[in-house]
Formats: sequence, structure tokens, C-alpha cells
Amino acid sequence: MFISQAWAQAAGGGGAGAGIEQFLPFLLIIVVFYFLLIRPQQAKAKRHKELIKNLRRGDRVLTSGGILGNVAKVINDGEIQVEIAEGVKVRVLRTAVTEVLAKTEPVAGGAKDKSSDGETAANDSSDDSADAAPAPETKPAPPQGIAGLLSRFLGGK
Repeated sequence: MFISQAWAQAAGGGGAGAGIEQFLPFLLIIVVFYFLLIRPQQAKAKRHKELIKNLRRGDRVLTSGGILGNVAKVINDGEIQVEIAEGVKVRVLRTAVTEVLAKTEPVAGGAKDKSSDGETAANDSSDDSADAAPAPETKPAPPQGIAGLLSRFLGGK
């Protein structure tokens, strides 16, 4: 009965400010989840989609089943043919490719560049067999320590 008005108002909740104070931890959790989980996963999915889109014949690939092989033929937008051993070719979904180990360079001038002066390609003395299996590209070492953690979580490579 002898409680002052100030104590009574503080115990009652105080109005609009109490709702924001209760919601703030949930908002903070959502922001943390976005930067630590959702954003890196979206960046990874975008890189994988780009990798799948740029597959071409001759690329050395790793499938999700752990099979290594060379792309022998691009069948359509959803499938490729992968040669896993000499003479052994399997059809694989493009989405099953997890990594491209070695990329082939596109042909610059097309098929007509050697025979444009009237000579046949059979008379050409250059050896094209060395171009069949390109050397694998070396990737730079990822950053270590705090810089590596920050680059991974913020979508860096």
C-alpha cells in the first residue's frame, strides 16, 4: 500500500521500450546466423552453379561419388559424359560434379584456323597430342589464422 509510483511503473513494464529490449537478442541471433551460415552457403552455391555452367570437353573433374575423370562429351544442360578409364565412359549429372581439377583452354580460332590457307590438317607437322592433357592449375594457399576465418565467413575465396 505504501509503494511509490516510480516503483510501481518500473515493475509494470514501462510501455513500448520493453518490447524492443525483448526482441533485440533474437534479432542479434538472426544477424549472426546470416553472416556465419546463410551468406557463405549462398556464395558456395553460386560458385558451384558457375562451375557447372562452364564445364567443357577435356576438363578433369571430381564427382560427388569420388570418381575422377575427364569430360568426354557435354550431352545437354543436365548431363555430361565422363571418361573414367580408357574406353570406359559414364553419363553423369552436371550437378554431381563437385570440383574441376584442371580446365582446358578454349580453341581460339575454331577448327578452320589451320586449314585456311588451302593446306589440309593432315599435312600439318605440329603435334596436338601435347594439348590433350593440360597440366593441373595450382591454387594459392588459403589464408591462415584470423584472416582465413574472416575470409571464409564473409564469402572470400
